[in-house]
Amino acid sequence: SNFQTVNAQEFSKCVATGTKGEINIVLHPNGALFKGNDIKRAVQTGQAQLGERLLSAHENENPIFGTDSIPFLVNSYEDSVKLYGAARPELDKVLDKQGIVLLYSVPWPAQGLFFNKDVDKVADMKGIRVRSYNKSTARISELTGMEPISIEAAEISQAMSAGVIQSLITSAVTGQDSKVWEQLDHFYQVNAWMPRNYVIANKGTVDALPDKAKAALKDCSAKAEANGLELSKAANDEALANLAKNGMVVNKPSDELAKQLREIGETMTNEWIAKAGDMGKAVIGAYRK
Repeated sequence: SNFQTVNAQEFSKCVATGTKGEINIVLHPNGALFKGNDIKRAVQTGQAQLGERLLSAHENENPIFGTDSIPFLVNSYEDSVKLYGAARPELDKVLDKQGIVLLYSVPWPAQGLFFNKDVDKVADMKGIRVRSYNKSTARISELTGMEPISIEAAEISQAMSAGVIQSLITSAVTGQDSKVWEQLDHFYQVNAWMPRNYVIANKGTVDALPDKAKAALKDCSAKAEANGLELSKAANDEALANLAKNGMVVNKPSDELAKQLREIGETMTNEWIAKAGDMGKAVIGAYRK
């Protein structure tokens, strides 16, 4: 029932209708077919024709995959769309060389911080075990003194109940899906970044389609991208209300915490540009223009 999966279901129906049943997409939600880290490789090798993945989890392959997870670079859905537009040409080039076609992308709501106590400054985070799902979350953990633990979204509830993690850097929606109020009681709307899910396809599979089927796939991808954006906005509003309804304290960060996090964000933006080189400068330059 997660909005990303709901959107994928609508995309699948659109493709089936647009191709008059020539393409039938079978969904396997929640890591049922391949675990998160294996999805991109499965699409690349043709084990699966399509997959949905946080490409930021693969930033070690290429910095462009981590563009959407640079902390405090975007602060709204409008910013997220603009950054995606700046990065898309480079993303397409890199994925094409890997035998992958990017069909569409949908942002998650802004990432916030979940804790089981009041946090008014960065020093209050020291030593807390936090879920890490990409290089950005691992680096933020390092800069704030938290201990990063790599956990896939489908494993959050189990990891929290077992005491493996004590905190999350994630969206209100993921917090809601994982019923974080059973273990944690504070959510801070720090708007850290807006990571994206990307629906990708095997290039050989797409290239082999008849022209009409390719056109339908492209049309449905554009619709899914637009529809997913609106679903994300609605899901965020609903999730924030549900966190509060289930007893969580939903707050903006203190002025001191917000200032310290912005400083961390500037550090990490500069680190990313240095790592990404001319490509990184071009993408950030186009975004900020």
